[in-house]
Amino acid sequence: MDGLKLLALDEEDLAVVSAHVQDAVFKVSGLEYDARRKQFSLTVNRFVWEMADGKRRSFERRRAVLLFKRVSAVRSLGFDRGNGEAVLDLLAVTFAVAGEGPEGTVELVLAGEASIALDVECIEVQLADTGGAWETAFKPRHPEGV
Repeated sequence: MDGLKLLALDEEDLAVVSAHVQDAVFKVSGLEYDARRKQFSLTVNRFVWEMADGKRRSFERRRAVLLFKRVSAVRSLGFDRGNGEAVLDLLAVTFAVAGEGPEGTVELVLAGEASIALDVECIEVQLADTGGAWETAFKPRHPEGV
């Protein structure tokens, strides 16, 4: 399978990206904000949901980069940004429009009631697999209704 490459320019696109990075894990050291270029990125190990059809005994993770453009500010809550070895679990990527839009806040919802908020001029997000896949026996599970 070729690597996944997605571009999100609106909330509907962002929902597709969010579905593909649900349960991605990453180290705090994988977060990077370039204020001059107005870009925020994170390197993740994403669970390959598109291949988790329930018929397999093993599953797959892939290395990927999630890039947000037109970012004017970054805030985080619920984790120590100074602990580069801490591992975080990404649950969802959401967007809240500000005023008439298109500006607003992209929120990276993390496990443990943690989050990263990105103030953006508009939605412009890229997701791209960057490396090979590796097998995992564990499929993320969520409580019913969550």
